[in-house]
Amino acid sequence: MSDPTTDPAAAAAAAAAEQLRATAESTELLLHTLAELDPAELSGPSGLPGWSRGHVLAHVARNADSLVNLLTGARTGRAIPQYPTPESREAGIAAGAGRPLAEQVADVRESQQRFLDAAALLAPEHWTVEITHRTGYVFPAWQIPARRLAELEYHHVDLNAGYTPAHWPEPFAIAEFRRLGEHFGGAKGLPGVLLVAEDAGLEARIGGEGADLTAEGPVRALTGWLSGRSNGDGLQVRRGDEGLVDPRSALPELPPMG
Repeated sequence: MSDPTTDPAAAAAAAAAEQLRATAESTELLLHTLAELDPAELSGPSGLPGWSRGHVLAHVARNADSLVNLLTGARTGRAIPQYPTPESREAGIAAGAGRPLAEQVADVRESQQRFLDAAALLAPEHWTVEITHRTGYVFPAWQIPARRLAELEYHHVDLNAGYTPAHWPEPFAIAEFRRLGEHFGGAKGLPGVLLVAEDAGLEARIGGEGADLTAEGPVRALTGWLSGRSNGDGLQVRRGDEGLVDPRSALPELPPMG
């Protein structure tokens, strides 16, 4: 048996397996939320501008199928695009948005299973293959499950059906805090903010040099703000030693997350 501490392929496969288990758990939580949803609420607004809850669910399902394409490409060595065209991605979401809730639920469940089935076909060495995201970003296949987890967790919140950043699994919130902290670390035109995740023992500096503001709070609340899923509720913000009353007005507006 390969030692994951010395074998890159084994380490990649182990990392992928951990995130695949997390996607299965995340999907079950989403399905639980959908079981409590009134079918009439499906056409109501989501947390994403211009999208209904039906749009969000159609996107979650089609995202799973798009990642099956990337997994298949990693396994076969073929350059299979995530989506045939940008237009086909949008068309798939639009076409699925108006379906009844029962069809949406079945699609979310079955597309996730197709994703897991495709992942199960990969040998350890396949997880080290570099593949291309629809935006052109190149990354190793072992990161695909983490990207699927992000789609599930973020869009569960976007569903606007009672699931909030406070419900995120801690490992997910920590991983995204680190990723988004790095992403916004050198963002031009963004005021400097020191982020302090008290419960996780983590810090990140975003924006310009120095830190005019300090925002402290739980890692889930900070990740919620960094990802645009929260307006800063649950955070304590200060400028120097001066505590600021309303973090929502004190914190800068962030550009879209990567």
